[in-house]
Amino acid sequence: MLKAFIVDDEPLARDELSYLLKRSKQVEIAGEADGVEIALAKLQTLDIDVIFLDIQLADESGIEIAAKLNQLDYPPLIVFATAFDEYALKAFELNAVDYLLKPIDEKRIQQTIDKLFKLAGKSEQSITLSSRRHSFQTERLEKLAVSMDEKIVLINPNDILYAGTQDGKTVVATEKQKLLVHEPLVTFERKLQNAPIIRVHRAYLVNIDAIVEIEPWFNSTYNLIMKSGEKVPVSRTYTKELKQLLGF
Repeated sequence: MLKAFIVDDEPLARDELSYLLKRSKQVEIAGEADGVEIALAKLQTLDIDVIFLDIQLADESGIEIAAKLNQLDYPPLIVFATAFDEYALKAFELNAVDYLLKPIDEKRIQQTIDKLFKLAGKSEQSITLSSRRHSFQTERLEKLAVSMDEKIVLINPNDILYAGTQDGKTVVATEKQKLLVHEPLVTFERKLQNAPIIRVHRAYLVNIDAIVEIEPWFNSTYNLIMKSGEKVPVSRTYTKELKQLLGF
């Protein structure tokens, strides 16, 4: 299920969008705000997948919030929900996933939800843990081709420690090097479905064979200590699956 945050200075507009998202039974509303300062403060304590932003807010514009979010190491997906169509080009320049014009109907919001699921690397039908273990054990990839600058590099998936999104780019870490690859994290995750690599955070994938220690963190989250000594965060969204997979 996707976790969403809504920013709109009109209570009725927030209620309507919340209602439509909840009706899909695919989205959980993690929080709401009517202005920039409240939104940014709340977002520091929440692990969300997507933020729905109005353009015209009382204290600042949604465009400016989006720009600030894009400066984060792990920005959420962004969808604009507004009555103004003239900002669409600027919105997509800020990597917005979609641009919804009010009034928003249920069919249109479902199209956005479908798009978000694809980009977040989630599936409406969860793969069972037993089937994932089976694929890890019997169908492992021998080589993975990744695009870098003007070349394609072949790497052994078993050598990957983790992959993450940093400054809007995908970084793949092995014990020997860190590679800056062209594919977004969700595409990289799809290629590694038969590798022992799972998502543990909106911005991180890890090789479960490269974890040497699990460190409890705050609010029921964890840090994974990798072979390299680096720490990778686990968000609450993925904690249950990780516990089941590793048996702790």
